[in-house]
Amino acid sequence: MKELPLAEVYRLIEPGPVALLTTRSRQGRANVMTMSWHMMVQFTPPTIACIVSGDDFSFVALRQTKECVIAVPAVELAEKVVKIGNCSGRDTDKFATAWLTPLPAERVSAPLVAECFANLECRVADTRLVSRYNLFVLEVLKAWIDPGRPRPRMIHHIGNGAFVVDGEVVHFESRMP
Repeated sequence: MKELPLAEVYRLIEPGPVALLTTRSRQGRANVMTMSWHMMVQFTPPTIACIVSGDDFSFVALRQTKECVIAVPAVELAEKVVKIGNCSGRDTDKFATAWLTPLPAERVSAPLVAECFANLECRVADTRLVSRYNLFVLEVLKAWIDPGRPRPRMIHHIGNGAFVVDGEVVHFESRMP
């Protein structure tokens, strides 16, 4: 074994696919950010924890409106996802810059992303860890999936601009729901 610098640990434990998080400010401005620090908390109701840095433009809208959309892109959107993650919504309309289509959601004011194969409308369920860790706990209120894309390949960030793309699916017996 060789020692791994602590700053590299996150590259081993990234919890899931890169996602896009959309918000709409109280003034009506929609924004989208790239996010890879998130995890499932419970199945019923579906609850997701995510980190949104206080430096991110989306942080203020999420904290004020207490709602968002988590959109899951397939590998075909990887370049757009990286482009969104490399600029700030403070001075950029990221939907326009990345040529993404915002669609109205049913339960929240934040937009869905038409080009993503899944969209999860969420409300903030718990903010107790926001001040300390920027961790929001979200309850999924409505979920959307594109039936025309039955096996989308997702991207997973492994650090320093590197990504892994989903590949072969393997099945094993499971007793979990």
